[in-house]
Amino acid sequence: MELARLLLVAVWVLAAADVVPAAAQIDDTGCTRMCGDVDVPYPFGLEPPPCSIDNGTFHLNCTSVGGVQKLYSGTLEVTKISAPYSKTWVKTRMSWQCFDQSTNQTIYGDWWLSLSHTHVLSADDNKVIVLGCNSLAYMLSDTYTIGCLSKCDDIVPKVNSSCTGTDGCCQVNYLPRGVRYYRGFFNSLYNTTNHTWNKTPCNYVTVIERAAFNSSTTYLTLTAPFDDRDEHTAPVVMEWAIRRGTTCQEAKTDKNTSYACVSNNSYCATNDAGYVCRCSDGYQGNPYVVDGCTDIDECIENLAYPCNGTAICKNTPGSFTCSCPRGESMSDGGVCMKKHRSIWMALVLGASTGLVILVMAIACAYLIQERRKLHCIKQKYFQQHGGLLLFQEMRSQQGVSFKIFSEEELQQATGNFAEKEVIGHGGHGKVYKGVLKSGTEVAVKRCMTIDEQQKKEFGKEMLILSQVNHRNIVKLLGCCLEVEVPMLVYEFISNGTLFHLLHGNHSRHIPLDTRLRIACESAEALAYLHSCASPPILHGDVKSTNILLNGDLTTKVSDFGASILAPSDESQFVTLVQGTYGYLDPEYMLTCQLTDKSDVYSFGVVLLELLTRKVAFNLKGPENEKSLSMVFLNAMKENKLEDILDDEIKNNIENVEFIEEIAELARQCLEMCGVNRPSMKEVADKLDRLRKVLQHPWAHKDPEELNSLLGESFSVNSGSLVSTGNFSITKKVAKGLETRR
Repeated sequence: MELARLLLVAVWVLAAADVVPAAAQIDDTGCTRMCGDVDVPYPFGLEPPPCSIDNGTFHLNCTSVGGVQKLYSGTLEVTKISAPYSKTWVKTRMSWQCFDQSTNQTIYGDWWLSLSHTHVLSADDNKVIVLGCNSLAYMLSDTYTIGCLSKCDDIVPKVNSSCTGTDGCCQVNYLPRGVRYYRGFFNSLYNTTNHTWNKTPCNYVTVIERAAFNSSTTYLTLTAPFDDRDEHTAPVVMEWAIRRGTTCQEAKTDKNTSYACVSNNSYCATNDAGYVCRCSDGYQGNPYVVDGCTDIDECIENLAYPCNGTAICKNTPGSFTCSCPRGESMSDGGVCMKKHRSIWMALVLGASTGLVILVMAIACAYLIQERRKLHCIKQKYFQQHGGLLLFQEMRSQQGVSFKIFSEEELQQATGNFAEKEVIGHGGHGKVYKGVLKSGTEVAVKRCMTIDEQQKKEFGKEMLILSQVNHRNIVKLLGCCLEVEVPMLVYEFISNGTLFHLLHGNHSRHIPLDTRLRIACESAEALAYLHSCASPPILHGDVKSTNILLNGDLTTKVSDFGASILAPSDESQFVTLVQGTYGYLDPEYMLTCQLTDKSDVYSFGVVLLELLTRKVAFNLKGPENEKSLSMVFLNAMKENKLEDILDDEIKNNIENVEFIEEIAELARQCLEMCGVNRPSMKEVADKLDRLRKVLQHPWAHKDPEELNSLLGESFSVNSGSLVSTGNFSITKKVAKGLETRR
């Protein structure tokens, strides 16, 4: 298929349809099961229940387009449905940007896709591609931003390239699991020269089925968006489930809904979308239909289920047997042999016994060899990740509380990494709760990938991170190096995240002093990483979900094990854009270079969450209200800060001056230019001073006692506040506090 551009403007709203083609096939229940050449198996249907399952997302529409019957789910054309594998194939289009030479302007096709609650994109069958010369594009999903940079070694690249990133095409070969929404975006810094636009006027980005993609350069020279013909669409594979977020046990015991696995010889399973049904081994068909799972006749499919030699195959329910003709017997190897006299039987028996002994000896030798091979592989991984260097350094540095765990220890601690032990999903892997043999509760981070440079430096970085010791930073207890991708072991924090405290489904009151303490402790932790660690450590993913809370709401900054050590080479760049949308430093998006001021920007967004109790990025909000930082900066500019503040704190008159101070600090952190932002040390100092003043009202303190509270940076003289250090409280707060005296 020639892949041209355009993704579809499709919202996955699966609408019902009453129009059924007269030529469509009807099953024995009177339901239509074909639309054109596409089979429509139950639980899907073209008519309401009982022809489809009692769920609006499985009700499809068969419509005539140009005299051809086509199947639609909402506005998406469906080309194939698999009930046994719970997958659906649909046609989509790509997001695009093209340069119109007649108007000397760039035009865009910014398309997006939102799936129903029972459908997700298949992480195993799809990938992200970017097409065009000097095109930096990315796909925004529910919680991820994934993309790549496509360049051209030549002005007009070669036809049928391999999509390596330098031939007009780049690709990201994995998708996060459970994605129900995505949208394509382009970085305007790239492909801005007329020379490039004249040769390759268009760029594209989309999610596409892996098996259907073949790189071609035809799309690069087009001057306008494609039309709506089928050959210009891109196939995408989706996984579906009967009900999202429901376990098999819940599905079987729920009295309000019918259990969908109604066929004999079927069972319940789960995929990324929810609970589904499967036919048992030895059976095939549709598990959602009574008697839909039928026995596989293995004797007909002899190539897949062979009986050796002259053996006779007999089909049995769910299996098959092999027997010998009259006058022959089955040998230990499963081959039919003619019966001979007793002398020959003795010889055969002796030979068989010897063969069994030989096979057992070979099997034992094989198992020993495999164990040795596995040991060598573990040793190889251990050395690749710098384990020997780390072990030597640990022996030379007495008192280092850091342990190198074996894979077996972590498997036992987490129940062999059981799904029920998963307590978090990160951009690079999963986090499991575990209990060591000593009874210590831990959090085990199991990453998905690691690049070659990280492999070489991993042991060295672990030694540095193991020495991080701060009361507000989650302690890194150890790591496992004998696996392909190293695993990290942290102390377990029991009371959830700051995100859950602020945005969880509860009505818990959070006073200003508690919010200020959480902000102050988080800032102190980041300032420690930036200023006190040697070498300095950049967190790289500061957000409310990475700020954990223990039982008394003491702050613990987490995920610093995935931090980036501050690079000594300032020219080091990152070409793959990936991070948490809403917290990303805009300067990093432009330069692809992470600095300590990137952490300052992200912390500024966390301050806004504490003040407003709103999420950092709201996908469902209006276009100009999606980003919390943009809403805040506009409110500050228009002097309407109180419109976005949390009612719990803004209605307290005593909080006004402190809120304005915190808001001003957040504005400084959100400066577009990094050099204009304060350092984390300066942010922590100011939050600490504001906290001290809030804890000790001026109405009950004399000037001498206030001086002792604020330290050397302030002094109270003749009833007024005077700054004697490098940082001072604004005149407005000073005046307000003076009035309260």
